Amino acid sequence: MSIGTTAVIRGTFSGLDRKTVDTLRAVAQRQKYPAKTILCHQGKIEHTFYLIVAGHVAIAQKMDDGKERMLAMLGPNGYFGEMGLIDDSPRNANCVAVTDVTVLEVTEKIFDQFIEANPIIAYDILRRILSNTRQVEQLNMKALSEKNEALEKAYSDLKAAQARLIEQKRLEHELALAADVQRSLMPTDLPQYTDYAFATYLHPARQVGGDFYDVMVLDDEHVGLLIADVADKGFHAALFMAVTRTLFLQESKRTLSPAAVATAVHHGMIEIASTDDTFVTAFYAVLHRPSGKLTYVRAGQDRPLLVRSGQAVQPLMGNGRFLGMMPDLNLEEHIIQIQPGDRLVMFSDGVIDAINPQDESYGNGRLETAVKQGEALSASALVQHIVNDVAAFQKDAPPFDDLTLLVLEAKKQSTANNQQITYGNL
Repeated sequence: MSIGTTAVIRGTFSGLDRKTVDTLRAVAQRQKYPAKTILCHQGKIEHTFYLIVAGHVAIAQKMDDGKERMLAMLGPNGYFGEMGLIDDSPRNANCVAVTDVTVLEVTEKIFDQFIEANPIIAYDILRRILSNTRQVEQLNMKALSEKNEALEKAYSDLKAAQARLIEQKRLEHELALAADVQRSLMPTDLPQYTDYAFATYLHPARQVGGDFYDVMVLDDEHVGLLIADVADKGFHAALFMAVTRTLFLQESKRTLSPAAVATAVHHGMIEIASTDDTFVTAFYAVLHRPSGKLTYVRAGQDRPLLVRSGQAVQPLMGNGRFLGMMPDLNLEEHIIQIQPGDRLVMFSDGVIDAINPQDESYGNGRLETAVKQGEALSASALVQHIVNDVAAFQKDAPPFDDLTLLVLEAKKQSTANNQQITYGNL
């Protein structure tokens, strides 16, 4: 039998004095038991009282959970089993020989005779029995109090966990709604022409992200291209993204100047923002389809890559501060000529900042290599080629940031009806 398999409560029962021991020796039976012998069995009705002459006995109580707690460790002159002499209640603990023991055994019959012959000594024994009983009760009360405290704490922790779970479910529901709203605001179809094609990809790092894009038909000859990133994540970023995209849609209808549009969006963001800790990086361009002239501004967004057959990949020039912070903003317009067969790859920092399991960044060099490898692919195929290359590099590492791509393809064949417009799926 194992003793003390749970937290041990130690107690010491007072021994009998020498005169009482000597008196009991005259009437008791002397017995020897080997170690691990159970002398008193918890739950059984037994009527024998033991006085230890040599060795040690452990008093251990089996709890409802199957574990045991130590009540006392008794040595020579200690005694146990006394309650069996005065009532018919089951033993409330096991008494186990820890070592080989020698004991004096007093049965109920012998004890009754002893009381009649030695009432004073018997009274002293009964007094000690009551004292030890009170000690056991105190130990039981302490254990019960500790158990109640543990139950109260467990109940309190359970309520707190339940409250956190409810709050988490509420936030998840709100994020799901925000994600639905965000998806509904993104264009589901992009304009496709006989001379130009567009393709996009967006994968948020979280349920709701801050990246967004758009391809806007401004008139019969002009198309607006937008890729932007809110410097935040989660629900707040989604709301700010929706507002910023709406501002771009409104301002792009008023002027064909990318600098004027981006500046107006910048001032509109400052007017409606409640704090100054959220900003937006953006690349906004206006393509004149008949001539291939692309006019653009770069407001803190990563430099788009122009890939042309037989030439090295060329990052677009241009600098400009992000939108939405510090009122004074000066954005410089730049112009490039898009030629048939060109590809222009616009991307968010989630592409080049993608991390692999070795904590290495994907980087601009790998992206330029992937773009060059796919220079002959269609816009949609090039997007998928880049996404696959990033995924192969990233493996099972978690996404660092939203991953967004917008690719412009200038088709090689030009027809007389290049003004005709159709819409294709993303």
